[in-house]
Amino acid sequence: MPLLHFHVYEGRNEAEIKKLLDTAHEAMLEAFQVPRGDRYQIVTEHKPSHMILEDTGLDIPRTKDMVLLQVFSRPRGDGGFALFYRLLTERLEAECGIKSSDVMISVVENKDAHWSFGLGRAQFLTGELPLRK
Repeated sequence: MPLLHFHVYEGRNEAEIKKLLDTAHEAMLEAFQVPRGDRYQIVTEHKPSHMILEDTGLDIPRTKDMVLLQVFSRPRGDGGFALFYRLLTERLEAECGIKSSDVMISVVENKDAHWSFGLGRAQFLTGELPLRK
């Protein structure tokens, strides 16, 4: 946990997707200090005409390698997210060849009551999962 939802253009092969997910997981582990088994990742592929990601006037070049990452997470503080952004973009460039200009990240924060890992229970509230930050 957090839940990472990657939006990418169609065309990456299985090995590229695996490397993207593994690299992101390692950055998340370091930035957020979560257990290795907290791994929740989704990849959605889009036709180029179905995903438009402009640069908000920042003059950031985008390519076919563009990745939009939506992070759904409990609050982790501005410093934790800033560290994650830096680690993720550095590692994606070094290990996957994805330029930092092709990585856009959006965070949706939520509360403990907003998570159920199954069985119809809110495990953070029931005490089945410890309240880690």
